[in-house]
Amino acid sequence: MGAHLRERGIEPQLVLCSSARRTRETVERLALPSGSQVEVEDGLYAAGSGDLLGRLRAVGDDVSSVLLVAHNPGVQDLALALVDGEGAPFADKLPTGALVDLEFEGSWSDLERARLVEYATPHGL
Repeated sequence: MGAHLRERGIEPQLVLCSSARRTRETVERLALPSGSQVEVEDGLYAAGSGDLLGRLRAVGDDVSSVLLVAHNPGVQDLALALVDGEGAPFADKLPTGALVDLEFEGSWSDLERARLVEYATPHGL
C-alpha cells in the first residue's frame, strides 16, 4: 500500500494513528515522506465513527490532508457515513490495510460529507 500511495502522489500532511502496535507498524511500513507529521493517539484505539469524526473535525485548517490509521468497525462506519454509504464498494467489508481516499471542500470543523476518490485493498493491488 505504501508503494501505491507514492505512485498516486499521496503525501499526507498529518497522520492520525491509533496507539495499537499493529497500526503503528502499519504507518512505519508505509514509508511516508519525512514531511508527514505522525500523531499517535490513545483515543483512536477502538474509537467509534462519531469519535473519529470528532477528531477529524478538530484538525486545524492549516492541514491540507490527513491519513487516519485506526480500527474497524469505526473506520468503516465513518467512511460509509461520509460518502452516504449506499453502493460504496466497502459497504460489506473494509479489509485491513485498505485505502479509502476521500475528498471534501471546506473546513475540517464542517466535515459532514465527502466524495470517494479511490478505494483500494492490498489484495487488489
